[in-house]
Amino acid sequence: MLNCPKARIAVLVSGGGTNLQALIDSQKSGVIKSGEICLVVSNNPDAYALTRAKNAGIPFFTVSKRDCGTQELFERRLADILAENGIELIVLAGFMSILSRDFTEKYRNRIINVHPSLIPSFCGKGFYGLRVHEAALEYGVKVTGATVHFVNEVPDGGRIILQKAVPVEEGDTPSVLQKRVMEQAEWIILPKAAELVCSDIIKERAGEQNV
Repeated sequence: MLNCPKARIAVLVSGGGTNLQALIDSQKSGVIKSGEICLVVSNNPDAYALTRAKNAGIPFFTVSKRDCGTQELFERRLADILAENGIELIVLAGFMSILSRDFTEKYRNRIINVHPSLIPSFCGKGFYGLRVHEAALEYGVKVTGATVHFVNEVPDGGRIILQKAVPVEEGDTPSVLQKRVMEQAEWIILPKAAELVCSDIIKERAGEQNV
């Protein structure tokens, strides 16, 4: 088992890539030790996350639904890229594209996502980015947080892996709360969850070799 190579990770992004940077930093610091980020894929050619990948020496691709024409062709191209790179774990880190059931079933328990609330609160269709924090403040919750979960065809509907609570403070704005949730929860539990799943992948590999 100790001789098993690290699980190969692809990170899917659409924007600035702060969660990608947290993953890269956690790999360097040893939080992620059972996996290696081998690929970054963006559906947005202008995403700053691609610059982060380049700076870290990680290969990257751009695949857009608009260029592919249909969701089916988009997912087929994405799957081809993942297969060509031997990817075993897909991490959605601010990836602003819903994946179909056909795609998520193909990678069952091999796609994880971080959501900026304590699921089942403020999640599902339409809840992303600042909208999540706006809803939390409008509702008046005193505690919010982040959740890492497996991905299925239901937005934010997969099994929960890790959660971390974050306090809501007097005078918070959506952007202030967003930053606190990222710093105190998302950037901590996403790398930890990636390590947990990568560790399981290596154990499964070792078990298959011993059969």
